[in-house]
Amino acid sequence: MTHCSEATLWPREQRGRSESWDQSEGPHDMPRGKIATEVFKLANSSRPRSRKKAVVTMLELPVCLPSSMMAVALALVVLGPCPGLTAPLHDSDDALDPENYDLNSVTDLESLEPNIYGDNYDYDDLDQEIEVSTVAANIGQPDSQTTEEHQEEKQTVPMKGPLTLDFKGSGLFGPQTGLGMPTCLLCVCIGGSVYCDDTGLEQIPPLPKDTTHFYGRFNMIRHIKNTDFIKLSKLQSIDLTGNQISEMDEDVFRSLQQLQDLLLADNNLQVLPELPVTMRHIDLRNNRLISHGIHSEIFKDMSQLEFLYLSNNYLDYIPTPLPLSLRVLHLQGNNIQYLHEDTFCDRHDRNFIRRNLEDIRLDDNPLNIHQFPQAYVCLPRLPVGSPRW
Repeated sequence: MTHCSEATLWPREQRGRSESWDQSEGPHDMPRGKIATEVFKLANSSRPRSRKKAVVTMLELPVCLPSSMMAVALALVVLGPCPGLTAPLHDSDDALDPENYDLNSVTDLESLEPNIYGDNYDYDDLDQEIEVSTVAANIGQPDSQTTEEHQEEKQTVPMKGPLTLDFKGSGLFGPQTGLGMPTCLLCVCIGGSVYCDDTGLEQIPPLPKDTTHFYGRFNMIRHIKNTDFIKLSKLQSIDLTGNQISEMDEDVFRSLQQLQDLLLADNNLQVLPELPVTMRHIDLRNNRLISHGIHSEIFKDMSQLEFLYLSNNYLDYIPTPLPLSLRVLHLQGNNIQYLHEDTFCDRHDRNFIRRNLEDIRLDDNPLNIHQFPQAYVCLPRLPVGSPRW
């Protein structure tokens, strides 16, 4: 092949050197075919820097390359690399042989495919509608196998028997109530105290066997049965104030050998059942108690009784004898009309003094206390009361 004449080249000081060929020789010393090969390699490179050098080389050597070659090289620079126009990259020198290229052919720039570097994509496919199918389960038609398993599971659940007062296995939250709920979930249990105030109870719930204080105030309880406090040997206090209790079984409190406080105010009681002798505080205010509804000498053996509230009932006389331990006796608002000489004192012992009884209320009764001076000569202070006429 012929060499480019030096006269056709630009001044040497205006020519740069390409990194693609050997630095020991300039482009004027290279054959024309080799120059074309190097220009095509630079133009078809994926590196922007190499493609830029191809443009610079073509501008420096305008007469050494045919116009068709320059057009193809510029197309490669503008449109990007074209693998089909270069020899495959191999380590052999045959890959760089100019005879493998048709340098005299004219390349049709309009036929160049800008996307020949990779797979062809039909972008019209993007306009197709995408069908979205539902993945929701068919609720109306459940799996038959699952249904059968569920039915078998339901059949294997043992049926619960009727609720009983079984205090042996009460569990962590106490025995079961009539609502099928442990008492200590329906009520509040703190230590030995059970608080069931204002919970809408209509009967006494089964209590844990270690209950010492029970509060069931402001409910709708009407009847106290003899099984309500059974086996509660530690029970010391019962407060059922503000219910609708009108009936109590006779022996409902008999087994409670540690009971000290019984508060049944604001109910509808007419009869008071037998009480244990351990009582200390009895509150029966605002009921309908009558004298015949109280056992004779019911308070006599209560050696620890200190507080007895019987106000606002229908009592005709004071229930005697009263224990010497009594400190407070409220009987106002009854129908008491007469006092006996030994109501508070001992008519057989003129030196008898009732030292503990300091608070006696007899007001709002049809009684004139001044007519019965011998009834309270043994008292440390006179009763309080004005007659109701």
